[in-house]
Order: sequence, then structure tokens, then C-alpha cells
Amino acid sequence: MTSRILIVDDDADPRELLCANLRERGYEARSVHSGEQALALLQSEAFDALITDIQIGELTGFELCRHVREGWPDIPAIVLTGRADTQTVVAALRAGAHDFVAKSDDTEDVSRRLERALQQARLVREVSQMRRTSGPSAQPTNNGTNNGTTNGTTNGTNGTNGTTMIGESPALARTQSLIARVADADVPVLVTGESGVGKELVARELHRQSRRGREPFVAINCAAIPRELLESELFGHVRGAFTGASRARSGLFVEAGRGTLFLDEIAELPIEMQPKLLRALQERQVRAVGSDRMMGFDARVVTATNGDLETQVELGRFREDLYYRINVVNVHIPPLRARGRDVLLLAQHFLERAATRSGRPIQGISAAVAAKLLAYEWPGNVRELENCIERAVALACYDELTVADLPDRICNYELGEQVPETPLPEEWLTLSELEGRYIRKVVHAVKGNKSRAAEILGLARRTLYRRLDRLSCDSPDGLQQELQEGA
Repeated sequence: MTSRILIVDDDADPRELLCANLRERGYEARSVHSGEQALALLQSEAFDALITDIQIGELTGFELCRHVREGWPDIPAIVLTGRADTQTVVAALRAGAHDFVAKSDDTEDVSRRLERALQQARLVREVSQMRRTSGPSAQPTNNGTNNGTTNGTTNGTNGTNGTTMIGESPALARTQSLIARVADADVPVLVTGESGVGKELVARELHRQSRRGREPFVAINCAAIPRELLESELFGHVRGAFTGASRARSGLFVEAGRGTLFLDEIAELPIEMQPKLLRALQERQVRAVGSDRMMGFDARVVTATNGDLETQVELGRFREDLYYRINVVNVHIPPLRARGRDVLLLAQHFLERAATRSGRPIQGISAAVAAKLLAYEWPGNVRELENCIERAVALACYDELTVADLPDRICNYELGEQVPETPLPEEWLTLSELEGRYIRKVVHAVKGNKSRAAEILGLARRTLYRRLDRLSCDSPDGLQQELQEGA
């Protein structure tokens, strides 16, 4: 079905030019010259996206975005601006804009960003529809934001404390869509991502959306349990199995019942424990320490790591057969720096929660704080942002957070020379795309010598072969030409 676009600009020439160009690309475009006209049209007709200039009369483009966000939250709004500086960008995002584009006679960038916005809106609708149709277990719950239990194990059913997945970025929408598709598949899932992105949160979301959602969710951090106790923790033990075993215990595999067992930091599992875990997953049975009897279990097993398991396999630190057993489906969580305006949405959420807990009347963040939050790289991801906002709320002297409330590392952080004047790139690359381009350059530079390329890249040859195979599937002609140049 043709997407309907509403264009708002008080300048007739660029308005009609953009309208004509979008029609040539297959869109159905309507144009008006004021925010008031746009709101009236939205009341009577259905649109899939809005493109607006900032200065459009008494009702500004920012105010129009706020009205659209409140009245038509499913319609993404794109702001046209003559200045892509941080202050304008922050104002647009806080008003509810999905994206912003520098004004020019070239409409290619507008078209590209429009298609991206429409695609994200479709993904969000798909996820919402999946949640509505997935049964009673799809009701909203609060889930933990930390991506692991730092002191052993946690046990809870649906509805543990924390937060749901918050954000509107395309990167998060893709993750949410994948979660919705595999939640009921009941296959092993490996959750990957940097430290602090919320891997346990994703595991809980998989559990919540699955048919097991009303059963126990049991989590264990494999790095936090002494190796001599880990087997007993997972599989249980009989009385007298070792010193201190004064009574029998069933172990987490059995305690999880028909629910979900989450093994965090799976890369830290001792090598001697790996064949035992593999056998348990293959046979769906465990043997308690000191027992000669096998006991069946019915829990779904979800694992997580912030490391590169492929490299661990190549180095002999992780069993290849276990890797393929746990990695039937990989759910990768994007880092916070790749999620754009989600930083501000999360910051507002953490602020409201911290203010409620502390009883402090703090309602929002200043534009200067928003700019600092957007500029910072967040190496600690969501966990670092949560810590930052909780600290700021504790120190705040006014009813909104100011730059003085932020840690020095964020106040003094600069991305490039001057963030406000840094032009935004026309195209954002995913980490996978960037890696692919670099691998291609290295292969080309060494004229197809894979051994030399692997040495330069710091990869085992088998790992390089797998990644070359993946690149070949994505773009076979270009990669094959590069590999043959050295022949």
C-alpha cells in the first residue's frame, strides 16, 4: 500500500519541490503551509509520516511535533532544519521528532531518512501486534535492567522489579522484533552485547513473551560462583556429597521447573564443566553431584555473554559443540551509543523513577544536559546511564537536572573538536557493516593472502574464513573479485 506523507512548510517552492519528488518515488504526498492546517488535515485523513520545517508560522514545527506525538504517536515526524547543530537536534528530539534533515535542494537524504522512519514504524507496529496476539503473558511487566546477577543467582516469576525495554530507535526495534519472533519457538537463545546493555532484561523479555511466562525465571552468573560449587549449583547434590552438604539440593535446572534458566557470562564457564552442560542440554537430564541417578528437566535455557565466543572456540577455551548447542538463535543487543534518542527516553525514565524513590520534585532535564547525554559515548551503556541519572537526582538543586549535576567525565567529554558544529554523516554504519568494510580493505591490501589477512586482523584463520563466507553471502561478486586479485 502506498505510504501517505504530509509535508508542512510555509515556503511554497521547496514545499512543492519536495512534494513532487516524493510523488516520483511512489509516495502519496500532501502539502500545507502551516501547523494549524496540518493538524486539521490529520484530524480528517490518515497519514504514515510527517515532514515539517521549523519556522512554519505561529505554531512552530517543534510544537507541531509535540501535538503529533500526543495525538498520533504512530506517525513518525521528520524535521527540516537549516542548522544541524546539537541545540536544534536536541530540541527536535525532545519535541518528539523521529529524525531531522538539513534543508537543501537535494531531496535524496530526505527520501532515505523517510524510508528509514517508515520502516521503523512498521517494525514497531509488528512488535505491538505480536504482543497483543501472544496471549495473557504479553501483559506489561517490570523487568530488571541489569544484565546479570553479580552475586550468584536470582529466582523470580514474571513481574520482577526493574523496567521494560524502553526506546524507539531502529536498532532496538529490530531486537524487539526478533525477540517477539523467537519467544515461543522454545529453542536455545544466546544473547550477546557489551557489558551494561541489558542482557538479562532481554532474557526476561523472552521469558515473559513465551508460553513459559507464568513459570519461574531463574538466573545465575557463571562468573560469580566458585568453580568447585558451580556443578552443585546447576545440577544439585545429594546429602553428604561433599563437606558441608548436610542436606540434598535439586539444583537450578530442576528448580526452574517449566520456566526459563538464564546462564549469564557463559563464556566464563570452566572448561571442565562444559561437557557436563553439553550433555545436560542434549539429553534434557542432569545428574546431581554424588548421585548415580539421572533426573529430567523441562526448563528453557537462555545464555548470554559480552565476549566473542567464536574467538574463545578458536583459542580452545570454549567447546565448539557447546557453542552451536546454545547458539541456535543469536539475539544481539545494540550498544547505547547506537540507539540515538533512546538515551533521552531512558534518561527521563530513570529520572522519574529516582525522583519517586527519593521523594524529590525533579521533573526533567535541561537542554544542555540533553546535549551532553547525546554527545557522550556511554561505554558502560544503559547501566552507566542509570547510575549517572541516579547520581544527578541525588545532587540536583533545582526542579530539572543541570550540567552541574553530571559527572565530570560526561561534562568534559568531547566527540571530535566541537560537537555542536560537527556535521552529521549522511549514512550511519552498523558495527557489522564497518567490520565488513575493514576486512575487505585488509584482504585487498594483502592481495588475497588469507593467512596474512588473519594475522593483521588478529583472528584465527578459521574465524576469518567464516567471516569471509558471511561477507560472500552478502556481496559475492565484490568479495570474490578482491580475493582473486592476488591470484
